Amino acid sequence: MRAIQITEFGGPEVLTPVELPDPVPGDGQTLVEVDRAGINYADTHQAENSYLSRQTLPMVPGGEVVGRTPDGRRVVALLGTGGYAEKAVAPLTTAWDVPDAIDDVTALGMVVQGVSAWLLLRRSTHLAPGESVVVHAAAGGVGTLAVQLAKAWGAGRVIATASSAEKRALALDLGADIAVDPKEPDLKAALIEANHGRRVDVVLEMTGGAVTDQSLTALAPFGRLAFYGMASRELPKPVQPANLMSHSTTVAGMWLAHVFQLPGDVMGAALDELFGLAASGRLKVVAGGEYGLSEVRRAHEDLRSRRTTGKLVLDPSR
Repeated sequence: MRAIQITEFGGPEVLTPVELPDPVPGDGQTLVEVDRAGINYADTHQAENSYLSRQTLPMVPGGEVVGRTPDGRRVVALLGTGGYAEKAVAPLTTAWDVPDAIDDVTALGMVVQGVSAWLLLRRSTHLAPGESVVVHAAAGGVGTLAVQLAKAWGAGRVIATASSAEKRALALDLGADIAVDPKEPDLKAALIEANHGRRVDVVLEMTGGAVTDQSLTALAPFGRLAFYGMASRELPKPVQPANLMSHSTTVAGMWLAHVFQLPGDVMGAALDELFGLAASGRLKVVAGGEYGLSEVRRAHEDLRSRRTTGKLVLDPSR
């Protein structure tokens, strides 16, 4: 089969097209003929071995696919690794049936980005109706869905941030009440101004560095900041627990992998709700572009340079 393999860690240049033997599923696994694989920002960390879980070489990157199993099921699956290929092996416990009304891009957009937005709003920050929500990187995969979910679940004001006028326009089209440039010199003041002069209740943050620092200081009493990425690769300032008391602030971290340690099938419940919203037209995945295997380096370059919006996918047939 055709695949992308990494034999040394680094940037997009280490992503190499190769021919490999077909993978063989073991007990509790299934083979998936891959129609599309998802491309995530986490994949760029996987390639350079800077992700939360350490990687081993050689490796086929890619953690999510949609395709067909030998018994004809159409599934979307989480893999860990192996997704950038024509065929992949998926655990049966992390492969979910895809309704006929859901296309490939939507299925891939929901299984990581959609469920991440669902968890950030439902569990990490416990969004209540009427509260204000700041969604950083609002034109990205998680951000585009978080903006829509926050509005659908009754947020009083959704404040999006995005790095270009085009991305801010997209966030507004998706339902954000106002869009802000995250490069504002005084981002704290810009967020408060965007919330009619009031501090904000909830912040979803995946940038790191000064964006995290200033967002934290913009929170209202009992405000919550959920941190789920560090795209800038810049660490925020250390959080002092005693300082959190001054505004009764909560800071949460979220890594999707931990959803499988929760009791019950939280992942399945989230996907059921998300697929239902998508099928009814209340939630849409923004298609950010499709790349062939031969274009995977460009895909990572585009992602790292923040030139993309929405959900990126890989077509292993070309």
